Amino acid sequence: MQFHVTRRTIGVAAIAAALALGATSALAQKVNDVGVTDTEIKIGNIAPYSGPASAYATIAKTEAAYFKMINDAGGINGRKINFISYDDGYSPPKTVEQVRKLVESDEVFAVFQIVGTPGNSAIAKYLNQKGVPHTFVGSGATKWADGKEYPWSMGWQPNYQSEARIYSKYIQKNFPGKTVGILYQNDDFGKDYLTGFHDAFGKDYAKTIVAEVPYEVSSPTVDSLVVQIKDANPDIFVTIATPKFAAQAIKKIGEMNWHPVHFLTNVAVSVTSVLKPAGFDYSQGILSAAYLKDPNDPQWKNDPGMLAWHAFMTKWYPEGDQADAATVFGYGAAMGLEKVLRQCGNEMTRANLMKQLAAMDFDIPIYLPGVHIKTSPTDHSPMKQLQMMRFKGESWELFGPMMDGSAGPS
Repeated sequence: MQFHVTRRTIGVAAIAAALALGATSALAQKVNDVGVTDTEIKIGNIAPYSGPASAYATIAKTEAAYFKMINDAGGINGRKINFISYDDGYSPPKTVEQVRKLVESDEVFAVFQIVGTPGNSAIAKYLNQKGVPHTFVGSGATKWADGKEYPWSMGWQPNYQSEARIYSKYIQKNFPGKTVGILYQNDDFGKDYLTGFHDAFGKDYAKTIVAEVPYEVSSPTVDSLVVQIKDANPDIFVTIATPKFAAQAIKKIGEMNWHPVHFLTNVAVSVTSVLKPAGFDYSQGILSAAYLKDPNDPQWKNDPGMLAWHAFMTKWYPEGDQADAATVFGYGAAMGLEKVLRQCGNEMTRANLMKQLAAMDFDIPIYLPGVHIKTSPTDHSPMKQLQMMRFKGESWELFGPMMDGSAGPS
């Protein structure tokens, strides 16, 4: 069989080849949104580098170091992360001011790990209206799990109400009939935990909770409030506080030679910023719940995930305290964002970022065995599992099964 090739057929073939090549090139092109170029991704952050919650500043410092490590290795699909972080002093009006600067002046692609329930509550509506991804919110408030109410927000840590329900179930099982006194921060953070306790104790709440005392973040000390709770003579003391005030409460209880069963919420379990300043003698036997591997726990000495974290800290954040679990938290959150950004591929749009955030299904090696990251378009709560732990010596000791705040043992 013979083929007759004319100039016209050559011309048509050339055009077809050119179109095919153009289509292939278009598919290979990087698609960018606000805050993204072919070489850069702008990520915004706000942290309490000053003020009453400044113990959390090391989280953002760890994340900044992690992104430097990623950039040094070539970035995310060829793009370097430009991590822009500002101080808000844990003050919601300042959080609002700084987030507007990130969005309107710096034109960031997304905000990441803004610390604190009050500050995030103040900016969530603005970010959702603007369609700016509000990623891995540095707060366990339950509302961040609601993908319908806050479609552009994505939580990270287990939520506060679930954690409170876990403590309530533990109290009901191990201390039936005992009374409880609660010290809590008087804002959305503290009240979210209270809701969890109310739900869990139900009709028994009024007879179980004999003291429910709030403190303000502007207060210099909670000492007098601890005395007020002691006067109600509860068997169990629950501290819902950020590190500074949690340390004060532990120390005051110890100085009074009072020995209630003491529960401490997960946001204040740092050995460096809470238990050591309060005094290890006063901290013995305190109960809490965990999802992170404690860097002070000898059982993780040869754990691959923790060895990688130690190596990271030594090289990229040498001034950081390797005894502070807050640095483990920051490392894990930054690793999670890295994974999601890589999932985005070359379609680096805000819409695709939220799509990938709502389809997370992976593990983070510095979290406890059994803690799995999983989300859906309607479930924006990546982590749901916690395990009880008790402070012993100079570190936390895990015990019991992995728990879910809504379903009990998992």
